[in-house]
Amino acid sequence: MGQNQQTQSQEEEVELEGIQDLYRSFIMECPSGSLYLHEFKRMFGVQNGTPESDYMDSIFRAFDMNHDNTMDFIEYVAAINLILRGKLEDKLRWSFKVFDSDDNGRLDRSELRKIVKIIYRIKKSCASDGSGIGSLTSEEVCDRIFQDVDVNSDGEITLEEFVEGTQRSPWLQSFLRLDASSSAWVQRYMCERKLMSSKDS
Repeated sequence: MGQNQQTQSQEEEVELEGIQDLYRSFIMECPSGSLYLHEFKRMFGVQNGTPESDYMDSIFRAFDMNHDNTMDFIEYVAAINLILRGKLEDKLRWSFKVFDSDDNGRLDRSELRKIVKIIYRIKKSCASDGSGIGSLTSEEVCDRIFQDVDVNSDGEITLEEFVEGTQRSPWLQSFLRLDASSSAWVQRYMCERKLMSSKDS
């Protein structure tokens, strides 16, 4: 029992140290305490007009919880934590929120088509159908997602359908897996910040 408490205490210290590092870097970038979209993109080296820029727009909107067009430190930590450590279900819920551009709680074909095209451009390739036979067009990907996920066939995907359908479908999980890219941006940024702060001291 004492060993477990010691391990938990060490983990909490690491967590606290990480949050303090995040706060220092956040305040260096955003002395006002508010992070704007253009600053958010700059922090991760994302240029406007790129597929990654479209994706970062959606990420920023999803984490701007009070819809004031800025991210405060709490929202920023929530974003970083989910990208780096989130459970599959939490990431899927967040992905749904990113994809649901009109915030009505349902994905229609146009919303899905838009995100499929962004994913294609980021991955710079087409999706495989999983059989090794060939690649799918963006329209075929939309059809397959609706076939796998839209349980009641009403032409819209609810949050529950999206989460449950994606958990059942390794193909869809693989297609949606952009967390590696996001994690790479975040981890590269955090490493650069640590290197800079160690040079300063």
